[in-house]
Amino acid sequence: MAKSQTREFSFDKISRIIIYPVIIIAASALFFPFLGKVHLFDWDEINFAEAAREMIVSGDFLTVQIDYRPFLQKPPLFIWLQALSMMIFGVNEFAARFPNALLGVIQLMFLFHIGKKWHDKNFGVLWVIIYAGSILPFFYFKSAIIDPWFNFFIFLGFVYFIEYLRLNTQKIFSVMLSGTFMGLAILTKGPVAFLIFMLVVGILWLFERERLKFSIKHFAFYILALIVVGGSWFIVQIFNDNLQIVLDFIWYQIKLFSTEDAGHGGFFLYHFVVLFLGVFPASVFAISGLFPSIFKSNKSLIYRIMYILFLVVLVLFTIVKTKIVHYSSLAYIPITYLAALSIKYLNRKSIGILKWQYILLFLIAFFIMIAVGALQYIGLHANELANSALIKDQFAKGNLMAQVDWTGFEFLIGIIPLAGLVLVYFLKTSILHKVYIIATFTAIFMFLAQLVLVPRIEKYSQNAAIEFFKLNANQNVVLETIGYKSYAHYYYGNRMPENQHEISREDYLNQVLIGQTDKTVFAVTKVGRWNKLKEKYPDFVELYSKNGFIFLVRKPKN
Repeated sequence: MAKSQTREFSFDKISRIIIYPVIIIAASALFFPFLGKVHLFDWDEINFAEAAREMIVSGDFLTVQIDYRPFLQKPPLFIWLQALSMMIFGVNEFAARFPNALLGVIQLMFLFHIGKKWHDKNFGVLWVIIYAGSILPFFYFKSAIIDPWFNFFIFLGFVYFIEYLRLNTQKIFSVMLSGTFMGLAILTKGPVAFLIFMLVVGILWLFERERLKFSIKHFAFYILALIVVGGSWFIVQIFNDNLQIVLDFIWYQIKLFSTEDAGHGGFFLYHFVVLFLGVFPASVFAISGLFPSIFKSNKSLIYRIMYILFLVVLVLFTIVKTKIVHYSSLAYIPITYLAALSIKYLNRKSIGILKWQYILLFLIAFFIMIAVGALQYIGLHANELANSALIKDQFAKGNLMAQVDWTGFEFLIGIIPLAGLVLVYFLKTSILHKVYIIATFTAIFMFLAQLVLVPRIEKYSQNAAIEFFKLNANQNVVLETIGYKSYAHYYYGNRMPENQHEISREDYLNQVLIGQTDKTVFAVTKVGRWNKLKEKYPDFVELYSKNGFIFLVRKPKN
């Protein structure tokens, strides 16, 4: 273990009046630029953005809709935020992603605020830097998915629950804030927020019965705030004779835990791998935080709750059969907290980065470098790979035929995290300074990856279909997909409410794809699927194929 001999710089000497503006400027520079550079990604980004667009078009801000039918999977709070953003900036990618970029600024300021309150300014700054400088936490503030706001509200619910347990005054205020923010989380994504809260508190109670004092009166205030805020949308729906929407929504939440969503399966330890690789470099330092002996059996309630929260999220979404990257994203907050706590401990003991930590950091950085290099290699040799026997899937072969410009220097982006590690390995400075450098290099890597790599990946995956939908938007035609699920033709085709939406979705599809229709119907399917489907849809004629998609047309048929 390397001893740090460098005199440590302290943020305690710097006024909060300076620190907060610096965080705002730095976070804004990271999260706001190039939000609209690439199309929204199917499914989730386009899904939520389309629901927001349909709110604006229909004027119905009460019911979340997709294709102007009730969408039972999500409550409306995040959709409201996106709709408001679109009313300000227009219906576009920037507006859809703006709420999360704004949250990135807000959350980093709050991490500093609460980190300073729980520990000191140095810890607050460290938590901000390690969070912003980890891969997936950085990336999610550049997205249009629902989870960043959902996670933040749950975190605030725990923060004020911790404050309730720690403070001797303002207990009712703290407990009501906890219930309010947990209610906002329910209003954002659903009752799983309260399930997580109850699991964490229940496990904490098993080990901390003497310290977990929660009076009946305070519990009543918590439940009151939770129901008033979290139940408001459900209550309004019931009073508007939409009880079935509420019941269907609840049933969908239950189904998520027992069935695998189509196309979203994964192996059992999926989220272990996602969090270990995706929350680099914080995940490596957080490993120490999972073993309390390094803190001499840390008995802090804050530490215990963060520890339990991490385990609950990891175990809960390991059990859930549907495997999606962002399902475990709530774990980013406790992981980065445990990482910051571990770094603080090592710094206080004048210990440098441990050898096993260096090994894991270098292994992940090397993996990132290889992955980016492989991506560039595939891009430069896409046509050869598509025509080789290595690729069996016809859709993948078609994807690789996309015309994408590669300079041959994109691999340099993947070297950045490794370069940061090599630099700090030879630097004679404290672990704090080394972590600041590692996180900064990782943030630079993510910023450039979002700017250079993501647009190229998008051209292979969905660009051809989206450009087709955009080309035929605002025309007196019908846009549909055949043989695969998508939301892109709604959003990029600028779908409008029409009379046929009064019938069931199945009847509508039978009408426009098979039955009588007075409109031209354009449809998109995937290579490899059309041969099995063409007998079912005999009236469709192939226009052309591009990048793994086949584009079809059906003339009006009365």
